[in-house]
Amino acid sequence: MQEVFKDFSTDGLLKIGNELLLVTYRKPKQAGLYIFIRTTDQKASIEVDGIPYNISEHSLLALTPIQFIHFTEGKNLIVYQFNREFYCIKDHDQEVSCAGLLFFGNAHVPLIDLGEKEQQKFDTLHEVFVDELDTEDTIQAEMLRMLMARFMIMSTRLLKAKEGFSNAANDVKVDLLRGFNLLVEAHYKTEHSVSFYAEKLFKSPKTLSNTFSKFNTTPLQIIHERIVLEAKRLLIYTDKTAKEIAYEIGFEDASHLSRLFKKQTQYSPSEFKKQLKKAY
Repeated sequence: MQEVFKDFSTDGLLKIGNELLLVTYRKPKQAGLYIFIRTTDQKASIEVDGIPYNISEHSLLALTPIQFIHFTEGKNLIVYQFNREFYCIKDHDQEVSCAGLLFFGNAHVPLIDLGEKEQQKFDTLHEVFVDELDTEDTIQAEMLRMLMARFMIMSTRLLKAKEGFSNAANDVKVDLLRGFNLLVEAHYKTEHSVSFYAEKLFKSPKTLSNTFSKFNTTPLQIIHERIVLEAKRLLIYTDKTAKEIAYEIGFEDASHLSRLFKKQTQYSPSEFKKQLKKAY
């Protein structure tokens, strides 16, 4: 089963189907679309940025367009794919509060277990999605966007509960973390200091550190993890040298990236590349 909606006025694209939508990722490549993968009665396996994930039955995985994915196994999946033109995560974040958590949440890949009650809710929403795709009228596009917003709100709530963010007292702290993650996503190639992001958020570096300690991380750790993640992507999926990668990520001296990379991974970029060649 595969349903496709195209909004020719905006170039918006929405695809809903099964594992056949992931066939193009049998060879590793950049996602290019926002993707939700939902398992039903069987497990699935996928690599995201070179890291393997085993997805248990009745689970939900969210992926962004910039991630590199390699679909290896999975049946009876429910897959949603859409582009920025269909639903812009950042422009509509006030509606769904998912940016910086469900999507673009640093190096974190959100994997959500669905209980029986949640499965029923997502099943019902899926039926409405499919029915709406068969209803071609002037408000179809808006209806589909509303359904996707509903889908993301449900997913974000579950993720917040899983991460222990569901307490109302944590809302301000979570929003600060989300805002920081989004800023890092936008500026990590040029800005590597905590003070830059603190100023953008009208907070002191100390306030950020105290807040993020509740989430077992630090502002600098988030910046460094995002830099290393990008370096890994470029090492795995391109032929660029360590020096070229360092320059692309904003390091004039490649040795600075090399030290950071080794601190995070125990390998220098060149050693990491050699390990990849052995693995493949």
